[in-house]
Amino acid sequence: MKSARRRSRELATQGLYQWLLSGVPAGEIDAQLRGSQGYDKADHEHLEAILHGVIRESDTLSADITPCLDRPIEQLSPVERAVLLVATYELKHHIDVPYRVVINEAVELAKTFGGSDGYKYVNGVLDKLSAQLRPDESQASRRR
Repeated sequence: MKSARRRSRELATQGLYQWLLSGVPAGEIDAQLRGSQGYDKADHEHLEAILHGVIRESDTLSADITPCLDRPIEQLSPVERAVLLVATYELKHHIDVPYRVVINEAVELAKTFGGSDGYKYVNGVLDKLSAQLRPDESQASRRR
């Protein structure tokens, strides 16, 4: 059974995918997500924080991700881009979630919604990014 947080990440990813493709305002996406299957099982506070936070900070988050990419961020699939934005937001703003959990959740999202090997790319990017955004936590973990 999926956790409420996982469900909130899935819905946020779906909403951000839609936002990346259509540019629909966050409020409209939020309203549509409330009618989605599984919305009742999601952590609503976490979902709102991620969805609205990513949309509000998308330029900054994209700038954080870009040095870890092998191509311009606009060339990523919308799924990979949405997953990376969700994970980057969590790495920066949800310090209570261990970086390994953020990466694992992002990999699972990429496996669920993305292409066959997209999750490997997401994993590699987030591994580099976590070393920059959470250097103390990732270095301590790598020393073990």
